[in-house]
Amino acid sequence: MLYWLNALSDGGDFFNLFRYITFRAGGAFFTSLVFGFVFGRPLINLLRRKYSNGQPIREDGPESHLATKAGTPTMGGLLILAALTLSTLLWARLDNGYVWLVLFVTVAFGIVGFLDDYAKVSRNSTAGVPGKVRFGIGLAIAAIAGVAAMYLHPDELSGQLAFPVFKELLLNMSWLFVPFAMIVIVGSANAVNLTDGLDGLAIMPVMIAGGTLGVIAYAVGRVDFTDYLDVHYVPGTGELLIFTAGLIGGGLGFLWYNAPPAAVFMGDTGSLALGGALGAIAVCTKHEIVLAIVGGLFVAEALSVIIQVLYFKRTGKRVFLMAPIHHHFEKRGWAEPQIVIRFWIISLILALIGLATLKLR
Repeated sequence: MLYWLNALSDGGDFFNLFRYITFRAGGAFFTSLVFGFVFGRPLINLLRRKYSNGQPIREDGPESHLATKAGTPTMGGLLILAALTLSTLLWARLDNGYVWLVLFVTVAFGIVGFLDDYAKVSRNSTAGVPGKVRFGIGLAIAAIAGVAAMYLHPDELSGQLAFPVFKELLLNMSWLFVPFAMIVIVGSANAVNLTDGLDGLAIMPVMIAGGTLGVIAYAVGRVDFTDYLDVHYVPGTGELLIFTAGLIGGGLGFLWYNAPPAAVFMGDTGSLALGGALGAIAVCTKHEIVLAIVGGLFVAEALSVIIQVLYFKRTGKRVFLMAPIHHHFEKRGWAEPQIVIRFWIISLILALIGLATLKLR
């Protein structure tokens, strides 16, 4: 919205700054950050008044959670979503299709997560919206996004799967790209959801992955950068840097209240929305495979659950003491801050590896 202030510029004044994506990304970051700081405590107080029992704690989870996390309000993802949406609408170009695609996926998954959280707290039960219903709605949202991405991509990239490192390698998937995009987006949403099990564990890796994808989006949206890096040019994706800047600002505002011991949990409202956003950005920028590297922590969390369930069904035994894998380390005696900070470090390392694929050709 504020982008159009550049029309007031004569080419060398303050209003000219609104032409630049980097300036507007900074504005989105600070807008989202301030929003989080200002409205975080009022939201927490509101959630405490309306749902005094807080988020229901799984009885089959770590025993310590029943004592340390009981009564903590959930749906804190509303804070991130509101900050992120406001900052994006204020600072991004609203004639950019990629911005609307990613916002659609984020808000739609956020609504699904909110309904799930609301069902849990209103019934004071860990059973929310049935998993099959959530999964089906998620697939529908991702299908719409996949089709939209095919129409937004330039003709030479529409329906194509790009591979990191191999600059000339493209796999023509045609309309099979839509189900592939569905897997990426829904898989990312659910992987982040599984990771959100300890105070501060999910939000920092989401911000790291989001920032990394924002840099990638900015790079592949500039023809001079893509010529230098030998990556595929996807015009228009640079505006997604503004979205990811808002995500980081809103994430930091939320982390202020989610740092151990958490005053609020993001809940499915936040984890499904942010995971879906990461998947959507990867689809828009043609970096779906790189997302698996940058978001490797989320992949590991999801795989630990899949492996545990399949192995237990076949043998009646467990590979991990508890899944997702962060609970395994809890059972081994690691303190919660140890797990969280070490997982943050892993996320940062994976993000740097993902960024390196831009230059490794």
